[in-house]
Amino acid sequence: MAPNTVAGAIRTRILSSSAFVCRQCQRTRPAPTIRIPLTAANFSTSRTTCSKLKPAGAQNIFTLRNARSTFVTSISTAKSAFRRLATAASVEAETATAKSVSTAPIKKSSFPETSERIVAFWLLGSAGLVFAIVVIGGLTRLTESGLSITEWKPVTGSIPPLNAADWEAEFSKYRDSPEYRILNPNMTIEEYKFIYYMEWTHRLLGRVIGVGFVLPAIYFVARRKVSASMAWKLGAIALGIGFQGFIGWWMVKSGLQDDLFQGPGARPRVSQYRLTAHLGAAFAVYSAMLYSAVSILRENRLLKDPKQAVELLKKRSIGALLPLRIFVGFVTVLVFTTAMSGALVAGLDAGLIYNEFPFMGVHFTPPKEELWDPFYSHQPPPHDDLIWRNMLENPSTVQLDHRILAMTTFVTILTLWGYGRRLNKKQVLTPDARKGILGLVHLVSLQVVLGITTLWYLVPYSLASLHQANSLTLLTACLVLGSRVWVPRTLMKIAEKRVAMMGQGSKAAKKAADIPR
Repeated sequence: MAPNTVAGAIRTRILSSSAFVCRQCQRTRPAPTIRIPLTAANFSTSRTTCSKLKPAGAQNIFTLRNARSTFVTSISTAKSAFRRLATAASVEAETATAKSVSTAPIKKSSFPETSERIVAFWLLGSAGLVFAIVVIGGLTRLTESGLSITEWKPVTGSIPPLNAADWEAEFSKYRDSPEYRILNPNMTIEEYKFIYYMEWTHRLLGRVIGVGFVLPAIYFVARRKVSASMAWKLGAIALGIGFQGFIGWWMVKSGLQDDLFQGPGARPRVSQYRLTAHLGAAFAVYSAMLYSAVSILRENRLLKDPKQAVELLKKRSIGALLPLRIFVGFVTVLVFTTAMSGALVAGLDAGLIYNEFPFMGVHFTPPKEELWDPFYSHQPPPHDDLIWRNMLENPSTVQLDHRILAMTTFVTILTLWGYGRRLNKKQVLTPDARKGILGLVHLVSLQVVLGITTLWYLVPYSLASLHQANSLTLLTACLVLGSRVWVPRTLMKIAEKRVAMMGQGSKAAKKAADIPR
């Protein structure tokens, strides 16, 4: 019943009572029947008492008493009813609000707070395909197959030559390239088929990744299976995949230009700058896919118990763990930078010189004249570009840079492990973070062993491919560790909001239990 209805009922009840009847009507109105229980004590005097009462006075007295009693009873009854209705209405409103916030169906034009788990599994699958294409791309570079296809056809290029005439047409295009004229003038068509299929597989997998990501991303966004922020991330990743395809062809095109291979000893190869950009874009796309998937799985796992999620995130937010979070971020950037320096080494074939470790020749570093050779400067004396050109274009200096970055990464991760043990003794480090740091130590140790053996054995395909694949695995471990120590503010807000809603629901239920029936 609405409050206005209750008030109307009270007014009707009060105005209809005998307290508001005029005096003339009270005199002509029959007096109410007063029932007095008869007992042995008052039965004998009941006749005398009744005979002594004056009819008119008795009627007035009993009428006024009855009206006053009725009025007081009506007021108290109305007040108690109004209190019950007001309390029930407020409890029902609070319960409805909490229920509408927590269980209301999501509108078609809105996004949910969190993404579904199936999106995370799809992102993990996409990241696995990117991992595979990085490995295949490394093998394509090692076998010098990247320049076998001299044209970029995004649609029709997905079909390889199907007959002898098609193969001859493709082979004739390759014979016009600098690589064939300088390095492979005696190559047969059967040998060409091998390097063609290597590059074709690499490009085909890139197309599969693009289609396999864009179409499901459109579906998940249209069906509102992802949060608003995740929808923007998926769009950015899709653009990254498209940009990666453009960089790939831009890189291959650099190996087909004659003006890049002038001078004695020059050999056709792609630009080391473009190769590094190509690999860096692949690493960035992979990292975005992987970390987005891990974030979705973490959100769904923690939000099953919002109270526990708030406690865990607050534990990560303590001041003692702030240096650890910064440390993990620095290690992640350092691992990525070291991998990019490895791309420069691959682009310049710098791994084919100084195949010993820890020495480079007779010393730990090559001679100074070799490291800062004016040959690589494009400026007249005093050679303003001498330093950075040698660091990026001189094979000896590039290999030394990669060695320094690799050993710095190794020592830094060992330092992180020592710092983690110190935090573990203080009982502020979570078990999953401790396991993540230990896994990082194992992977960086394996990476150092693979790098050294790759040098010793003159860059064999197997070891070089494993070395590149493990660099991406090491970056994966850094991102997973970061998800275990970094504090996502959005997740904290969602968890606190759900805890507040749970508190409102429990208060509403308690009030409903306290309402008198």
